Amino acid sequence: MTSNELQSALPRAPQAAVLGVRRTDATERSGPPGAPPCYPSWTVRIVVDYRPALRQRSGVGEYIHHLIAALAAGPGRHDEIVLFSSSLKHQVTLEAMAGLTVTNRRVPVRVLTRLWHQLEWPPVEMLVQGPFDVAHSPHPLLMPTRAAARVVTVHDLDFLTNPERTEAEVRRDYPRLVRSHVERADHVVVNSAHTAGEVHQRLGVPRHQITVCRAGAPAWASRPTLPEHGPILFVGTLEPRKNIGGLLDGYERLLTAGRPVPELLIAGRPTPAAKAWLARLDRPPLAGHVRHLGYVSDAERRGLYERARLLVLPSFNEGFGLPVLEAMTVGVPVVASNRGAIPEVLGDAGPMVEPDDPEGLAEAMARMLFDRPAAERAAARGFRRSRLFRWSASADALREAYVHAVALRRGGSVSTRGH
Repeated sequence: MTSNELQSALPRAPQAAVLGVRRTDATERSGPPGAPPCYPSWTVRIVVDYRPALRQRSGVGEYIHHLIAALAAGPGRHDEIVLFSSSLKHQVTLEAMAGLTVTNRRVPVRVLTRLWHQLEWPPVEMLVQGPFDVAHSPHPLLMPTRAAARVVTVHDLDFLTNPERTEAEVRRDYPRLVRSHVERADHVVVNSAHTAGEVHQRLGVPRHQITVCRAGAPAWASRPTLPEHGPILFVGTLEPRKNIGGLLDGYERLLTAGRPVPELLIAGRPTPAAKAWLARLDRPPLAGHVRHLGYVSDAERRGLYERARLLVLPSFNEGFGLPVLEAMTVGVPVVASNRGAIPEVLGDAGPMVEPDDPEGLAEAMARMLFDRPAAERAAARGFRRSRLFRWSASADALREAYVHAVALRRGGSVSTRGH
């Protein structure tokens, strides 16, 4: 689709599908009594790029979906939140985020992404009826806007350190553009203190322009006891950063150690890099012991955790490590790498190993599988720790970040929380 074709595809008078949001006019936007001068309005109008959550949500999609849902249910309940999505095939359903405003545009995701990244056009207001106070991008590159405060989200910086582990626009655009975009952003949202430190140190963003909004524990009940039987579980996209090869190496060592070992289930969307790993599953000693399930839905994923004896996440890097938190919520023991933000999430609730140490990984897995008291202690600590991660707290932080961004955009001032 060319830019002319895109221009002609844009509606002359864009109208969003409104799902129960009260609209306000200018006379209603003066702010609550006693609001500080930097407070932008009682009703802040926010547009969020919801495309990562459109279908088969992975970590980024899950994060933006639940964070915005918590915002709408809590501190942003008086705001107008517009979810923007573009696709020729898929649309955000009315049930996905009831109570919000949804705008679907029939523009291919890749076309719009390339235009936004390379030309910074069209402004989102050409696609969604504005104006807006905040334009929130769920990734590190800006969403073009005419006048709104610009907020970006950084999940990790592995694309800078190891671009060979990435693909598509993450490899093509992120390393080249990220510094310029975060410099021009009015605020940066990150998913962990670890990522906040990297954004400050490597990209030079002042601490007071970074807000940590951690993922929250899902609303799942913890199972009463560890199952006697059940699989070892890996959850995540099959990409180089996740260290699937190291996982298989460690599991092979378990198989050849002479004790009965549970089946290994690998749940996640494959990337082109997964071809060699998946080929190993058909050869001894892994044949018949490892299954790739492909992408799994929320309900399917919860069912897998309910059955699992152990979650293993041996990633080379994680900006957060959502499967660790999901497993801890259900009471599944976790073995993970010691890289990125995983120590921040897992804490003392499970053994951590170097991702390039298959022997160490196999030993940690064996301990959780064959030492039941140790596994029960790890599961109990994990469940207690999971209670520390709440979407509602992150929604409060996000709303404050929006206020900060609007004040900065309009030339106001806010008190800083560090420097």
